[in-house]
Amino acid sequence: MSRPEPPQPDARRIGLHPAWVMLAICFVNLFVNYSVRLGFGVVLPEMIRDLGLSRTAGGTIYNSYLLTYIVVTPFTGYLTDRLGARRVISACLLMLASGVLLLGSARHLWTACVAFGLTGLGASGLWVPVITLVQRWFSIRRKGLALGILSTGYGLGFAVMGMVFPWVVEHFSWRYAWYFLGAAALALAVPNGLLLRSDPADRNRRPWGEAEATAAAQSSPGGRVPLRRILAERNFWIIGLSYFALSYGLYGFTTFMVDYATHQLNFPLGQASLLATIHGLFQIAGVLIVLPLSDLFGRKRTILVSNACITALLAVLIPGGISWPALCAVTAAMAVFYGATFPIYGACAGDYFPRQAMGTVAGAWTPFYGSGAILTHWVSGGLRDATGTYDGAFLGCALMAAAALLLMGLVTARRAGSG
Repeated sequence: MSRPEPPQPDARRIGLHPAWVMLAICFVNLFVNYSVRLGFGVVLPEMIRDLGLSRTAGGTIYNSYLLTYIVVTPFTGYLTDRLGARRVISACLLMLASGVLLLGSARHLWTACVAFGLTGLGASGLWVPVITLVQRWFSIRRKGLALGILSTGYGLGFAVMGMVFPWVVEHFSWRYAWYFLGAAALALAVPNGLLLRSDPADRNRRPWGEAEATAAAQSSPGGRVPLRRILAERNFWIIGLSYFALSYGLYGFTTFMVDYATHQLNFPLGQASLLATIHGLFQIAGVLIVLPLSDLFGRKRTILVSNACITALLAVLIPGGISWPALCAVTAAMAVFYGATFPIYGACAGDYFPRQAMGTVAGAWTPFYGSGAILTHWVSGGLRDATGTYDGAFLGCALMAAAALLLMGLVTARRAGSG
């Protein structure tokens, strides 16, 4: 007589939900991706010195990344909704790795632009598809929590670059910063391809934190949403323009803050690089505090408070001279709201538009974000080259952040039945 088999452990009973596996993988993706994107500002002073480039040229290298990023991201958002995030993310990791490795071997402006342009092409699949996947695996009342945990990845990436880069320069060169990051991106393609799942339905599960009835309602496809319907929505354009203006203000400070501290305030590079570490660490605090609060108080109200604080902090920098403790305090406070800005704008795609269109909407907002970043790199870098200070550049950033605040105030509540 055969003995009965022992009962197998039930993942639901022991609290193990695949949503947390997806979140962990996506966390590492963002860590590497944003170590590249935000780390560029840390590498910038040493890179342009070695290559004999101006700050405007340094901004042009970054803009080559952003140009391919904003052109391709609307398509990766669309493909995420059609083909699934797993395929898009895995393929884009390979492109990101190739671009970063080539950037480490760049000898001229044009080769650096081509390499970072390829990097931007890969990065187009490492934000919109990632936040879309995570939002699908977590209930609507847990999105802020999930995106908060996820977004600590890019703050941590920035912080690590600020600490590690001076050591890399001392023992190797700025090129090895890109070599190490390229190798990490290449290695990540394997676990992403094997373990990611684009939707809870792929695993016969419901979103974590969702009741049965609500999950069934949210998981139903409900048909595809035509792009023309999204573009006809007033909120799409208002939120997009607010995203553009705020991106201008934030990137104008973040990209050039190490150079500002080094060449305008005359702090040593090792000390100035600590601003990236401060910024990254306080981004983590910001996403863990601000994003969960947005679940409680609402996305629009949270964005309004955040944009108002960013405007005030940028205005503090306008007079020019600032002490090291004061600069650290401004950087830390700015980072709290910076870290929450991009995921909270991305979460608006799920709040104001149908669930099955989240990837398309978030991807379609990317050209607004990228255009703001591109414009500020050329304008802010050009003003610094022309005037010798960042005072005028930071004034423009503060004005654009104020415009983002005013625009967000015009967003209206989603109409009943609009989804």
